[in-house]
Amino acid sequence: MTPNPLSSRESWLERSAHHHWLEMEGQRLLAFYRASRHPECGFAALDEQGRLPDDAHPDTMITARMTHCFALAAMRGEPGAAPLVAHGVAALRGDLHDHEHGGWYGERPRNGETQTKQAYIHAFVALAAASAWQSGDEDAGPLLDDILEVLETRFWDEREGRLREGFSRDWSEDEAYRGGNSNMHATEAFLQLADVLDAPQWRARALSIVERIIHAHARPNNYRVVEHFDSHWQEWRDYNRDKPGDPFRPYGATPGHAFEWSRLMLHLEGSLLRHGDSTPGWLIEDARGLFHSATELAWQVDGEPGLIYTHDWDNQPVVHERMHWVVAEAASTAAMLLKRTGDVGYERWYRCFWDYIDRFLIDREQGSWHQELDRHNRPSSTVWSGKADLYHAYQATLLPRLPVAPTMARAIADGML
Repeated sequence: MTPNPLSSRESWLERSAHHHWLEMEGQRLLAFYRASRHPECGFAALDEQGRLPDDAHPDTMITARMTHCFALAAMRGEPGAAPLVAHGVAALRGDLHDHEHGGWYGERPRNGETQTKQAYIHAFVALAAASAWQSGDEDAGPLLDDILEVLETRFWDEREGRLREGFSRDWSEDEAYRGGNSNMHATEAFLQLADVLDAPQWRARALSIVERIIHAHARPNNYRVVEHFDSHWQEWRDYNRDKPGDPFRPYGATPGHAFEWSRLMLHLEGSLLRHGDSTPGWLIEDARGLFHSATELAWQVDGEPGLIYTHDWDNQPVVHERMHWVVAEAASTAAMLLKRTGDVGYERWYRCFWDYIDRFLIDREQGSWHQELDRHNRPSSTVWSGKADLYHAYQATLLPRLPVAPTMARAIADGML
């Protein structure tokens, strides 16, 4: 499967029928993931059939992502979404929050369990709090205040211009690792905080992160995103070589993150322009470079359609599995690059990625999307099992219909979709 010549001069992004298709797919996803509401606290991962397992445990990342998505749905007039937002906010202010030391656990603690505090989790708490507050949930205000205080005092390093990664539960020990993934999602959250709160310092911090991780590292690395660093921000290329399929910190380069970074850089550029701020020309150059690198090194490189999960520093595939989130981000990024540049090549990729999603990922029998496929595009569970995630797929149905700026919560609240 390769991008086909365009059959029409009109972009799919301009076609009402395509917008309708995206809307219906988004509605289908929302309906499926209502079942992830845990009866005791927050949200938890669903199985392949869309059922909440008997031993399902409330998870902070899933709760934050679901709260964010249902907040977007609530602002669009989805009946029943606002109570799900309230349920998520209550969990993030309740059992998922560390009331003794501050910050958030990765999941609701079990008896005697000790958990660390991770920047990745806190970035999603910030995203959820901003979206929930924008949607009108009154309890999201105190949640937003809490997460801002933790980001400011614990994770943000003004000297480094990036986030520190992890701490012990009582904040006394700093993890000797710095991560691109957590800083990428912090960039997403910071851009939304800037829009929702009308607070430009968060936009400046997003630019600082992007400049240091992408412009200073990925660009000279032929736009292969460096994921792992030591505590002094020196590249750590061998990190997790013995755990190449880690779901959050895999060895090597992760093309899906190149797509995400590319899209976030377009949102950042659009936000800077929208507010009359100085806008570096390298933002669009690097966004295009990341997209080109990711498609070249990940698409159909093992002879089968799809985007691989990781490759090594010799550009050879390491984990061949196809993750749903990677192609969801690829489609969203192609849409944003098309809006930004008008380059018809991005239209071809946009159609190609959605054709792949339609053919291989959408599960029309049991609902949602397959979260992972093997190298032959058959359902797999090497890295992920079940159907835990609404976030990437749902956003992929919204972003093609939204402008590059402002960010989703603000754009939807302002009636742009």
